[in-house]
Amino acid sequence: MGAQGLIAAFTAGAATLAGGRALVHWGIRRGLAAPRVPHHTEPGVLGLAFETLRIDTENGKSLHAWFIPGPARAAVADADAATAAAREEAENPPAAAPAVLVMHGWGGNAALMLPLARPLHEAGYATLFVDARCHGASDDDSFASLPRFAEDTEHAFAWLSAREGVDPARIALLGHSVGAGAVLFAASRTPQVAAVVSVAAFSHPAAMMRRWLATKRIPEKPIGRYILDYVQKTIGHRFDDIAPVTTIARIRRPVLLVHGADDEVVPIDEAMQIYAMRGDTPVELMTLTGDHESFADLEHHMGRLVGFLDRSIAPR
Repeated sequence: MGAQGLIAAFTAGAATLAGGRALVHWGIRRGLAAPRVPHHTEPGVLGLAFETLRIDTENGKSLHAWFIPGPARAAVADADAATAAAREEAENPPAAAPAVLVMHGWGGNAALMLPLARPLHEAGYATLFVDARCHGASDDDSFASLPRFAEDTEHAFAWLSAREGVDPARIALLGHSVGAGAVLFAASRTPQVAAVVSVAAFSHPAAMMRRWLATKRIPEKPIGRYILDYVQKTIGHRFDDIAPVTTIARIRRPVLLVHGADDEVVPIDEAMQIYAMRGDTPVELMTLTGDHESFADLEHHMGRLVGFLDRSIAPR
């Protein structure tokens, strides 16, 4: 075979190899892509006044969100009383409300987090329920990831901080699962956050990925390791840097770790691991019965969650 034949053979082989690698990468992204679940309800079903919003985020994308204001003054019965109430409010404007930004988990959406809306509203908090990119009614992007959940959280936090009637110094972040890891990551680099509630966070992305590989019966060596390396390269972050066991110690505001004792998706031991790595961060650990997805038991413990927020944010 001449030189030209060798070059042609090498080029063909390289193209085949590159095509095979591209196919593998496409398969990895497809296998890890979050399902897009449509909303099954909205805050109005709960009898709560709300606004539907679009919030700008990275890559020219926008997020769907619902804003529920804090409790308003009671309605008045007649025109004279309304005039008096308006004069009173002008002379003594109501204090800006504390607020909670709520982020769902992988494959979830804002509607799935609405069981938290009424208890937080009745406790005096404004709330912002957000769909991450590639979820709910938010824009698509090339992929979803914990760092992108965190970026979306940070943009939503900036919007909420500028919202009239919200006290920017008293905003907490609350996230579930991947959303929990994301709010911890966001809080570690957003010092303006007043408090964090993490519900069912995993301790380390690599541990979560290895469980996923096991369910797919994919051996860790060499295929699993290749997948982990590819995911880290794609998202632009090392797992060690974004892991809750790492970010927890970078937060200087109060954190509440909530975890279900019956969680089989993320074992409760991982909550203990995060708590053990808290360093100087003021962290409380709340365990309750329930699995990874159920919020029924959390609703029964909302008094404890609200108590944490009240202590941490000190609402007026």
